[in-house]
Amino acid sequence: MKNIITMLQIYLVWLTLSLFEKSSGQIVITQTPASLHVNPGDRVTIQCKASSSISNYMHLYQFIPGQKPKLLIYRATSRFEGTPDRFSGSYSGTDFTFTISGVRPEDAAEYYCGQGYSTPFTFGAPTKLMVKQRDDAAPSASIFPPSQEQLKTNSATMVCLVTGFYPSDLNVAWKADGKAVTGDVQTSSAASEADKTYKLSSTLTLSRDEYNSHDTYDCEVTHKTLTKPLVKSFRRSECPS
Repeated sequence: MKNIITMLQIYLVWLTLSLFEKSSGQIVITQTPASLHVNPGDRVTIQCKASSSISNYMHLYQFIPGQKPKLLIYRATSRFEGTPDRFSGSYSGTDFTFTISGVRPEDAAEYYCGQGYSTPFTFGAPTKLMVKQRDDAAPSASIFPPSQEQLKTNSATMVCLVTGFYPSDLNVAWKADGKAVTGDVQTSSAASEADKTYKLSSTLTLSRDEYNSHDTYDCEVTHKTLTKPLVKSFRRSECPS
């Protein structure tokens, strides 16, 4: 058992070094699907196929950003110490199946299959598991023109604040007088709120001269809950001068 644990620790070190490198070993691992978006309690499966026989030397790892990779299942069917019993594995020949029965929110992560039959150890492309935290929610948006103080510095930054949306995938586009703007656009990552909705901000920065060459500015938000884009606007000519 000690030797097995030692080998598993070696696999973890190798995985840490290899997670973001393309596998180039003799044994190729084909892993599907690339992503899963499920509800709590759902049953999900991850399929992994080896390009040649590896006996039962296929393992399942969990990777959460900011944490060390975690070994969940080794040699196809054996749960590593501390792995919940909702995780299981099975195999037939070179086909391996890993199952999570009754997904929980904390299971949201990236999962990797890795073979330890021969060196170099190789891994499949990750399966990203996303677990729904709440019902879908449509975004609200507000747009803010540049301040008069900033305009004195020959720069103009507009801000679009988007709140209250779920899931987190959302797009913000800027327009000036109805046309896409090619200025400096910076959009933050979606941040989670206490009610499990998300918020983000997007800024558009132009030179003062370019800002003054347009009148109407639009922040256009698209999200899966919207049948058409949510648009918030202001007119430069109506702002305090």
